[in-house]
Amino acid sequence: MRLNWYKAVPNIYKAMLELQKASEETKLDKKLLELIKIRASQINGCAHCLEMHTKDAAALGENELRIHLLSAWREAPVYSEREKAALALCESLTLISHAGVPDSVYDEAAGIFSSKELVELTLAIIAINGWNRLAVGFKSEVGNYVSTYNK
Repeated sequence: MRLNWYKAVPNIYKAMLELQKASEETKLDKKLLELIKIRASQINGCAHCLEMHTKDAAALGENELRIHLLSAWREAPVYSEREKAALALCESLTLISHAGVPDSVYDEAAGIFSSKELVELTLAIIAINGWNRLAVGFKSEVGNYVSTYNK
């Protein structure tokens, strides 16, 4: 078992919680935010965050089929244009070393989201990627998460 990073350096954990809080204090749809958290976590191979965000999405009422089809969102006709634009941006930012954020991805998102929403969406993508790296790097526990939306 690897070290418990948030107990080892509590101020870093607190900073991550503040970043997360800022990313959630938006008017963006909670289900949309959970979809991008799931997609980034799929790409990053983060079992801890996949458990958390699939359970949170379900607790918010997200359709099980949409959760299962998320890795193939481009081919699945169950996502709105807004969701597709957010997922494309999420993938580009998560895999930023591959091709950056292509103009076509940015332009699509900028045409659907307001300037404020685009920054808020980007912050949410940054936050989940940070959590993924911490959870994967320190092998965070999997199997015991209870959604905060169920409380």
